Amino acid sequence: MEQPLQHGGAGARVLVVDDDPTVAEIVTGYLDRAGYVVDRAGDGPGALDRAAAHWPDLVVLDLMLPGMDGLEVCRRMRDHGPVPVIMLTARGDEDDRVLGLEVGADDYVTKPFSPRELVLRVESVLRRTRRAPVASGLLRAAGLTVDPASRRAAKHGAELALTIREFDLLAFFLRHPGRAFGREELMREVWGWDFGDLSTVTVHVRRLRGKVEDDPARPRLIRTVWGVGYRFETAAGPGEA
Repeated sequence: MEQPLQHGGAGARVLVVDDDPTVAEIVTGYLDRAGYVVDRAGDGPGALDRAAAHWPDLVVLDLMLPGMDGLEVCRRMRDHGPVPVIMLTARGDEDDRVLGLEVGADDYVTKPFSPRELVLRVESVLRRTRRAPVASGLLRAAGLTVDPASRRAAKHGAELALTIREFDLLAFFLRHPGRAFGREELMREVWGWDFGDLSTVTVHVRRLRGKVEDDPARPRLIRTVWGVGYRFETAAGPGEA
């Protein structure tokens, strides 16, 4: 049996949602020993009730739940406010992972998983969420405005509904216009991970394009650099997928 990690959860509240009591108990124990305040729910409605009573700093959310699946729970939580989500999936199916990311999950872990790794993922997501902005001034380019201090973004004055990771990605692009970044570099700089599935970056770029591009099918701002990754263009030219 792995020994629980002793980390600095600093009292952050984590909601663990899983209908398997054994999994929920193990995850809760590891997070508790790492210094987190942990709430538990065994189904979707219970998760929404717990979140309404005590809004969490992060949610560990099983994809396969009775009655209301994790995707719907994630969508409904997003309707009430931004919250980091780590999705748990029982299968290694890429479609499941992409679905989780599409509804705004910040990370996913495939069962069976190491509780120690899950704690590290929780710490990584919270660390990126709570870090101080790199720059306090407004970022402006191509009709977009990003305020790192208030974590608000707008396009031509209309506020954008961005997830935590979408906001971080957009801010990073605006800080480095005209430079091409590979997916590995974006994962390291924006997610703070030196490992992970690079499809995470691909899905978030696609979601972000859907919110900042006039025509996401022909992106003019977040451009694909074939064989490299992506580049943010302040002077829009002909689009490319």
